[in-house]
Amino acid sequence: MEKLLAIINEIREEAGNSTIETLASSMDLREDLHLDSLMLAELTVRLEDEFDVDIFEDGIVQTIGEIIVKLEGK
Repeated sequence: MEKLLAIINEIREEAGNSTIETLASSMDLREDLHLDSLMLAELTVRLEDEFDVDIFEDGIVQTIGEIIVKLEGK
């Protein structure tokens, strides 16, 4: 979860957004974290590099909880 938070904060900072302190499973990637399509693409690439998991392989994920399930299931 800490590595996921670090990756999301890197992406948010690169887009000129402030960092966040914590993640919750219920957080929506677009609504709560304000990630746009380009940022989601970047997140996909970074998570695949870090964890060797394509989080969008089986369809769109919308929450942190869905990402965690994918990472734990690898």
